[in-house]
Amino acid sequence: MDFIAGCIGGAAGVLVGHPFDTVKVRLQVQSVDKPLYRGTFHCFQSIIKQESVFGLYKGIGSPMMGLTFINAIVFGVQGNTMRLLGQDTPMNQFLAGAAAGTIQCVICCPMELAKTRMQMQGTGEKKSSTRKVYKNSLDCLARIYQREGIRGVNRGMVTTLIRETPGFGVYFLAYDVFTRSLGCEPEDPYMIPKLLFAGGMSGIASWISTYPVDVIKSRLQADGVGGKFQYSSIMDCTRKSVEREGWRVFTRGLTSTLLRAFPVNAATFATVTLFLMYVRNEEPKDCEPAPQHHTALQQQAQPSSL
Repeated sequence: MDFIAGCIGGAAGVLVGHPFDTVKVRLQVQSVDKPLYRGTFHCFQSIIKQESVFGLYKGIGSPMMGLTFINAIVFGVQGNTMRLLGQDTPMNQFLAGAAAGTIQCVICCPMELAKTRMQMQGTGEKKSSTRKVYKNSLDCLARIYQREGIRGVNRGMVTTLIRETPGFGVYFLAYDVFTRSLGCEPEDPYMIPKLLFAGGMSGIASWISTYPVDVIKSRLQADGVGGKFQYSSIMDCTRKSVEREGWRVFTRGLTSTLLRAFPVNAATFATVTLFLMYVRNEEPKDCEPAPQHHTALQQQAQPSSL
């Protein structure tokens, strides 16, 4: 039941956060010589004006399709790793989260590649004049596979691993620390607000810890759109980005990412909690404390809306 709740919560998180993710990607990969957007809010306004509000939801099919598989991997690996480690400690939460983050990259990388390509499609063009290269996320992956093979479908895998492994570790560690500090007990009438706050802040902490890697990942996955490749490797992308734009390049799109991180995780936690209460016919004040309570709360989290 936790798995089903996590899937529903994750879907809610994607619906809330995808517009912010679209803005983040556009800002990360736009040309420094001819920038289309002056900042986060200007990017929002431009996309809505030129592509309608649906432009903010470009590429949403890919993360929606990947949710079930990602949740299955994340919850399964994290829970089994915690049982293997034996003790519910902050360090073990980090290790279990890192293990889950590593394994789910198999699904996450192709999913984010399709999402990024779909989000970049029609950038700066009027909705009526946009020539669609990809019909949908599956068509996008199929075309990439035809042109570049399995290597093309997994473009950005190394940077995804570098981002997701510590990112998930930090998420679970931060969530563990926040829930312990706030005293998230079942009988607490403020349990849900505390969980929302813990989840939102944990998402923010996770993104800050790995954001520079995400910038490089986005650039590598967007590279080749239009048939022109700029980067030959991770180091080449990093070097060229820093040379042209300075170290501030690693904060491009950070505002929209942090604006997205809190509500996404808040929506996820609220949905998961309310769903579990509904199916179990429980209220927070009626819950009985259990020895594994903290671990159960931990496993209700859906960190991928990282």
